[in-house]
Amino acid sequence: MNYKIIIFFVLIFMYSCAPVEKKVDVSFKEVFSNSGFSLVYDNELNSEIVTKRIDDRSLIIFQKNLKPRTSVKIVNLLNNKSTIAEVGEKSIYPDFYNAVISKRIANLIEIDINEPYTSIIEIDKNSTFVAKKAKTFEEERVVAEKAPVDEIGVKDLNSDSKNDNQKNKKKDFRYVIKLADFYFIDSATSLKKRVKIELGLKNVHVNKISETKFRVYLGPFKDLLSIQRTFNKLQILNFENIEIIKV
Repeated sequence: MNYKIIIFFVLIFMYSCAPVEKKVDVSFKEVFSNSGFSLVYDNELNSEIVTKRIDDRSLIIFQKNLKPRTSVKIVNLLNNKSTIAEVGEKSIYPDFYNAVISKRIANLIEIDINEPYTSIIEIDKNSTFVAKKAKTFEEERVVAEKAPVDEIGVKDLNSDSKNDNQKNKKKDFRYVIKLADFYFIDSATSLKKRVKIELGLKNVHVNKISETKFRVYLGPFKDLLSIQRTFNKLQILNFENIEIIKV
């Protein structure tokens, strides 16, 4: 009897019975984030420029780039205070703002109404961060819905009681509008020329961030109105995710 043939068939039988390792298709989703100025919703002031209402007590925001019910982290970039919120139904509001937020959210992170500089960060549903914060968020939402509206205010750092440090901070109002980051400097230079020619804007610059990262930006700007005017001119070029950065 040929023992080699027997061994061959035994090996085939063993491998056919062995469990097959399944390949796991892991996809990495790029998380949306944007730095800019948020609009604090007020029934009297914002009803004409925002198509949907936000209750003063809610933990809901409007954000054009994200789907309803998306969990987000909102950070006050001036003091690093943050809170968790949820994107509400679709609403139309001025493109200049990165989000519309409730008075409760503004109060929680102590927004300065004259410099509402925030970061909106999408939180992945599968994130352990969401799992840990889900219960807390729900509890806060229930409390918020029951809280009297009178208890909710917006932190105004420009009141008469502000200290010298806050006065100095106000003088440091200095921002740029980030258009895009490019891998090649030729691409960045091309965009710079396009913005200058098509929009007639002169304060367009290219900054070398690293050997493979070149940033096209406008500015700096020293007041909110000048940023808003330039930002609105840029809308004709349909940039996907313009950001405002403090410098």
